[in-house]
Amino acid sequence: MSDFIKPTLLEKLENIPTSPGVYQYHDSTGKVIYVGKAKNLKNRVKSYFQQNRPRDAKTLSLVSHIEDVEFIKTDSEMEALILENNLVKEFKPKYNINLKDDKTFPYIVVTKEEFPKVYTTRKMIKNGNLYFGPYTNVGNMKQALKMIKDLFMVRSCHLPLTEDNISQGKWKVCLDYHIKKCLGPCAGHQSKADYNDMIAQVVQLINGKTTTLKQIIREAMEVKAENLEFETAALLRDRLNALDVYESRQKIVNDDFGDRDFFGFAFGPEEASCVVLQVREGKMIGSQHFYLEKFSVDLKTDEIESFLFKYYQNNPFIPSELILEQTEEADFKGLEAFLRKQAGRKISIVHPKIGEKLKLLEMAEKNASHLLSDLLLQKQKRFEDFVPASIKALQRDLRLPTLPKRIECFDNSNIQGTDPVSSMVCFVDGKPKKSEYRKFKVQTVVGPDDFATMAEIMERRYNGSLSLELPLPDLIVIDGGKGQLSHAVEVLKKTKAAGVSVIGLAKKLEEVFLPGDKDPYNLPKTSSGLKLLQQTRDEAHRFAITFHRDLRDKRTLQTELTQIPSIGPGKAKKLLTELGSVDGVRTATREQLEPLVGVKSAAELLTWFSTQLVSE
Repeated sequence: MSDFIKPTLLEKLENIPTSPGVYQYHDSTGKVIYVGKAKNLKNRVKSYFQQNRPRDAKTLSLVSHIEDVEFIKTDSEMEALILENNLVKEFKPKYNINLKDDKTFPYIVVTKEEFPKVYTTRKMIKNGNLYFGPYTNVGNMKQALKMIKDLFMVRSCHLPLTEDNISQGKWKVCLDYHIKKCLGPCAGHQSKADYNDMIAQVVQLINGKTTTLKQIIREAMEVKAENLEFETAALLRDRLNALDVYESRQKIVNDDFGDRDFFGFAFGPEEASCVVLQVREGKMIGSQHFYLEKFSVDLKTDEIESFLFKYYQNNPFIPSELILEQTEEADFKGLEAFLRKQAGRKISIVHPKIGEKLKLLEMAEKNASHLLSDLLLQKQKRFEDFVPASIKALQRDLRLPTLPKRIECFDNSNIQGTDPVSSMVCFVDGKPKKSEYRKFKVQTVVGPDDFATMAEIMERRYNGSLSLELPLPDLIVIDGGKGQLSHAVEVLKKTKAAGVSVIGLAKKLEEVFLPGDKDPYNLPKTSSGLKLLQQTRDEAHRFAITFHRDLRDKRTLQTELTQIPSIGPGKAKKLLTELGSVDGVRTATREQLEPLVGVKSAAELLTWFSTQLVSE
C-alpha cells in the first residue's frame, strides 16, 4: 500500500484513530473534495488506498487528487452522520453525491402562524414552516391539494391574522366566505382553536393518515350533534363521506395498517436512481423518485445512508419502518439512532427476504431501474444531439470507430536541443478545455530528437499519474509526419491508450498520416474536420512555444542578469516585466533604467552591457 500512497499521507494514515468520525480529503490547493463518515476511521480511510481493491471511475479520480486528509472524531455513528451532512452543505465537495433537481421539486407548505396558510412552493426556507414533499410527481401533489380544498376551509388570503388584529375589526370577509370556501377567521367568525384543529386534520391528510383522520372527524361530528350544532355536524359528515371516496381510490397493500417507506435503488456507472413507495395505514398513498449524480458503487452503503439522512432530515413525518435491500456490510445503526431521536419513537430499517414486503420492495426497485434507464437514455440523447458538425465530419473523413469528442494533441519545442519541452492540449466537443492542458519538461532525451521525445511523452501521459487523473481521449493527434507517428504508436501499444485512434498531422501540406498506411491521407480542404485538426495542432504549437520561451527567459534571467553584482532576482524580474526581455534591458537608456532599479544599479547595467559590446 505504501507505494500507492503519496509520501505526505503515510504518516497521517498511520495515526488515524479507530473511533467513529468524519474524514475530509483535500486536493493540492487545500480545497475539500470529499467528506465521508465511518464507524472506524482508520479502516475506512486506508481502504481507499489498497492497490488490489477494485474501484469505480469516481473513486479512481478521487484518490488521484487526494493530497491531504483531515479527520474529526465523534462519540457515535449518529454524531458522525450529522456532522458529515453539515460539512457537505458547508464545503459542497466535488466528489460527494448530488441529489439532482432536489431544489426544483414542489412542496406543500403549512405556515407557522396563528392562522396558518397552506400553499405550494419550490424553495424550502428554514423559518419554522412545515414542508411536505418534495413531490417528484406533481399529479400526486395536486390531488392532495384538491382534497384539502374540497374537505377543508383553509383561508386563501395573505392577511397577517392575529387574535389582536381580528378583535380590532380590521378586516371584512371576502367572497370565499360567502361561497362557503372559508369560515371567516379574519372577521372573528371562526376561532383560533377551531381553525388550528382543522389545520391539524390537513396535516393528517397530507401524511396519509386517513383512518386516524376519520376517527377524529367522527368524534368531532358527534360532539357537534350533541351540542345541537347541526350545520357544523353536517359539514363534518360531508367531509367523512368525501374521505371514504378518497380512501377507496387508494390501493391496500397490507392488512396490518402499518406506515412504511419502500426504497428501491438502481445503480449506473456514476449515478443512481431511487423510487420511494409510501405506505400509510396499509394503503399506498403515492411515490417519489430521485436521481443521484456522482454516485460511487464502491461506497454504496455510505451513499445510501447519506441519501436517507437528507430525505428525512426536514420531513415532518417518519414512518415506523424503512424497507430497503440488504447491502454488503450494511450497518445503519447511526441512521436509526438519528431517526429515533427525530421522531421520538422506535424506527426500524428492515431488509425483507420473503413475503409482501419483499414484493413491494421489488416493485420499487423495478420502477427505479426503469427510471434510471430512461434518464440514461435521455442523457445519451442530449449527449449525441449536441455533437458539433466538425466532430461528425472528422469521424466520417477518418473512418473513426467512435465520435472524437475528446481530442488530445501533442507538440515538441526546442532550439538546437536546449530547453526541450512538449505540450498536450485537449479539445472536448470541438472546443479547447484549458483546465486539462498539460506541459512536459523532457527528462530522458538529450539533444534535438523529436522521435524519442514523443515516445517519452506518450509513456508519461498514458502510463503515468496522468492516466489516473485524466480520462482517455477518443483521438490522439501527433504534430508531425510518419516518423513521429510510428514512434508514438509503438509506445502507445504498451499503455492504457492502446486501443485509442491516433493520427499524425504534417505541417507543410496538411497531410494526415494513419498508422500502417504508407501514403498520407488528404482531407478535403473545405472539411470542418480538417479545420478542427488544424486548430488543435496550432494550439498545441502555441502552448509548447510559450512554455519553451518561459523556460528560456527564466534560464536567461538566472545566467545573465543575475550575474551583475547589484541585480538580484527581484530587480531582474522587474526589468524583464517592464522592458520585455534581456535585449530590451540591453538597449534601455539611463532614464528608463533608473526609475526601475535606482541610480547605482542603472549605472552598473549600462557599464556591464557596454563592456560586453566592446568584447564582442
